[in-house]
Amino acid sequence: MTRPLTIEDLYRFEIPGDPALSPDGERVAYTLTTQDADNDRVIRSIWEVRGGGGPARRLTHGPADTAPRWSPDGSRLAFLRGGQLHLLSADGGEAVALTTSARCPAGAGTPVWSPDGARIAFAAPEAYRADSAPVVIDALGWKADGVGLIGSLRTQLFVVEVESGEVVQVTEGDRHVGTPSWSPDGTRLAYPAQTGPDAAALGPSAAHVVGVGEQASEGRRVGPADGLAGPVTWFPDGSALLVVGRTSFGVGHSELLRQPLDGSAPVSLSAALDRNVMGGGPGYPGALPQFHGDAIVFCARDRGATRLYRVDAAGISASPLPAGTGISGCSVVTKAGRAAVVVSDASRFAEIVLLDLDAWTSGGPGLPSAGPRPAWLTDHMARSLPEVTLHPVTEREFTLADGTVVHAMITRAADTPPGGPLLVDVHGGPHNAWAPHSDPVHLYHQELASRGWTILTPNVRASDGYGEAFYTAALGAWGETDEQDVLQPVAALVAEGLVDPARIALTGYSYGGYLTCWLSARSDLFAAVVPGGVLVDLKSMAGTSEEGHLIAGHEIGDPARMAELSPLSHADAVRAPTLILHGGADDTCPVGQAEQWFHALRTRDVPARLVVYPGSSHLFLLDGRPSHREDYSRRLVAWVTTHTNR
Repeated sequence: MTRPLTIEDLYRFEIPGDPALSPDGERVAYTLTTQDADNDRVIRSIWEVRGGGGPARRLTHGPADTAPRWSPDGSRLAFLRGGQLHLLSADGGEAVALTTSARCPAGAGTPVWSPDGARIAFAAPEAYRADSAPVVIDALGWKADGVGLIGSLRTQLFVVEVESGEVVQVTEGDRHVGTPSWSPDGTRLAYPAQTGPDAAALGPSAAHVVGVGEQASEGRRVGPADGLAGPVTWFPDGSALLVVGRTSFGVGHSELLRQPLDGSAPVSLSAALDRNVMGGGPGYPGALPQFHGDAIVFCARDRGATRLYRVDAAGISASPLPAGTGISGCSVVTKAGRAAVVVSDASRFAEIVLLDLDAWTSGGPGLPSAGPRPAWLTDHMARSLPEVTLHPVTEREFTLADGTVVHAMITRAADTPPGGPLLVDVHGGPHNAWAPHSDPVHLYHQELASRGWTILTPNVRASDGYGEAFYTAALGAWGETDEQDVLQPVAALVAEGLVDPARIALTGYSYGGYLTCWLSARSDLFAAVVPGGVLVDLKSMAGTSEEGHLIAGHEIGDPARMAELSPLSHADAVRAPTLILHGGADDTCPVGQAEQWFHALRTRDVPARLVVYPGSSHLFLLDGRPSHREDYSRRLVAWVTTHTNR
């Protein structure tokens, strides 16, 4: 017998991620995330599965093992355990610490092996600061979500000798640097680093190169100082860098750029695609681009889902993954001609899939490619929750009065009769997107669908995957531009008789929390409202958020508009019962934003409740305490069902 997913099932989740393919293409090491209910924590361990088949096996037991990376000869795995680098033989056994708190007091970063396997480079904070130590702040960028106050601490590059464990600092300076990439001859490291005057803040960045044998230096900038550089890697002949970034700083798509080492202008290799290249990050799945023969394989987002693409002399072609799937992690080894990908679909949250890149034949620019069926290597969903089925997610397009087409997902049980309640959920970002596949984060979707609800998740203007014009459509006009992207699709569902107009609830997180608060002040359509990780006052946000400077200067632009576009300025119009859910250690949308909104509503006699999750960062819905994630979903379900019952 099967049953629908419930909120408490999160304690049984096994979610694979961050796959690393061995040099021979036969073994995939990956991080498996599970939940420890007894200690209310997330457990991460390293697992392995073979491309030829067979069950996955555990290599380490955690509780904080991440970022597995194979040595060039495939004999060892480097990984992070509790923030320090460890080595594990490919044959198994006990892991051995490579770095220690004595040599890396602030910990290490994601390991990057040198071509000869003798050294490992990583980016990490340059010093350790005790929690009780005073924090000196004299520049923007003094905090980071999930870390807290960082003051003048900066992230630098380090290299550790694998045999001796000796650690050498490679870069220095008043700026953060990103994950490095070794040159093919092993003599240089390329990396992204900020270039602006307040270089620790979110601002312009560029690709840099530094010689490994040099004394610690600031390196040499090779990209434009006013651009944006993300992950970098080298062309195989060492002649140029491959950069995920932009040629000018601002809001817009990241592109695949060929950056000459002489500092001349970069060339976009992905402009014809008009899609955002995804280098990877929490909540923004993607991967470092890699070479496959004369082609480059990379990730980009299309209609909400991250997909694999290839660019070569024939143009850009899409991956052979089936419709309804999306990538949440990827590892490409060009020598073996294979790609290890973490894929989600309608019935599985995430599983490891192996793709044969040599069988990928181009279908022409922008067209699907021919290729073999993907080989699914793991079955963690079936193993951990064999009796559970997920409610289907269907895609829908709504054409608005101004001609804009809004792509949305609808989740509802197959036997749900028309005329029931509706939950509208707005994603964050604002440049993120809902994907048309299963989702292990928003468990309340499945719970409510089991109770006869319809869930509408629209990709409003500013969402990723619909071209750069759509991506930038809400700049300078948050709320004003995209409010109809919610209201008109809801009106269409009401007109069709699919939902009850008196039983409509609204929720959203981060930017979705902003738009939820905005819409509750602009419309009386919603019987219950649940904003999470909220943003309500753009002016105070600008001075207190880790991203405030970027939002104020580039998302809003005009300082005179900040009050007008702040939901707090319109709180007098709110009537709907409001539940505010917020992380107590959120440095992206500081908890003061939630406190201001709660105060504004309660002093106006609006039914309101504020729930703060102590110690939880902005991303706690992804990887925070299981009890906090469970509580978030349970409270949301209880609030919307209570306030929409007639």
